[in-house]
Amino acid sequence: MNTESQKQYASHGTGQFVPDDLKHLGENVILENGVLIFHPETISIMDNVYIGHDTILKGYYNNKLTIGINTWIGQQCFFHCAGGLEIGKAVGIGPKVCILTSQHRPEGKKDCPVLFSPLEFKKVILKDGCDVGAASTILPGVTIGKGAIIAAGAVVTSDVPDHEIWGGVPAKKIKNIILE
Repeated sequence: MNTESQKQYASHGTGQFVPDDLKHLGENVILENGVLIFHPETISIMDNVYIGHDTILKGYYNNKLTIGINTWIGQQCFFHCAGGLEIGKAVGIGPKVCILTSQHRPEGKKDCPVLFSPLEFKKVILKDGCDVGAASTILPGVTIGKGAIIAAGAVVTSDVPDHEIWGGVPAKKIKNIILE
């Protein structure tokens, strides 16, 4: 294995952290057992946030993850933050949700495996008051609108407007949320 290949497979560390390692840690934050945080110096968690058991916050050395006040994150979630991740206020995120902010972009070269193609980074934004159902996947570059709902198991590949319900694979609009 050459030096470049060795870098590809180098450990990212254990994910173990102490609260002082975080860029910001608000009041009344609950981090359940098994939560792993990589690059905690790039992660800000505001007040009254719950993060469930065995969730992984995969921070990145040159981007940020921000989790807004009164947000609830279920168990066994995986947030990859290389492209940046902004979670608004009072957001609900069900168990096993996966949020990705980078993807490989194949160069079209015959002898280049996708794994070794360049990475493309795109920020994901979850706006205030939205809700992401269990086992959903949010792909790079997506914005989930204010008060929007993502159905359980959805794969979201494009922006979701405010106050709409989306579901399916790939996710599509199901209906508007009626506001009083």
